[in-house]
Amino acid sequence: MPTFQSSRSVGFATHQMFDLVADVEHYPEFLPLCEGLKIRRRSTLENGREVLLADMTVGYKAIRETFTSRVTLDKANDKILVEYVDGPFSHLENRWVFVEVGTGTRVDFFIDYAFKNRMLGALMGAMFEAAFKRFSDAFVARAGVVYGTPT
Repeated sequence: MPTFQSSRSVGFATHQMFDLVADVEHYPEFLPLCEGLKIRRRSTLENGREVLLADMTVGYKAIRETFTSRVTLDKANDKILVEYVDGPFSHLENRWVFVEVGTGTRVDFFIDYAFKNRMLGALMGAMFEAAFKRFSDAFVARAGVVYGTPT
């Protein structure tokens, strides 16, 4: 299964970066390949974690795919887990971890996924890899828009 991971230190507070990544409704405004995102359901668990069921549409040129995932927002532990529910993948999971470092934050991102259809995997795979490499830049740029100049 293809995987991608990155770790990047940014000059924004941990809670700011968590909130930015948790604000999934705004992804279509700045995230590569994301053409739409709809929250189907929001709930809060007894332990305080918030769970979203979301549909994301990704596209490139003439290819469009929508998939559903469960997003668990664990603010107390500065973690976000995204688990695949339905769509063109046979597997998809990604994790975000936010670690305070000095006056900023280290943002760790990991994703592993596989498409059900090998042809679609071949078409979208290289494009996904290129997009994942631009994700951290997109989130840092978005943080600058939302929060201003980093510390």
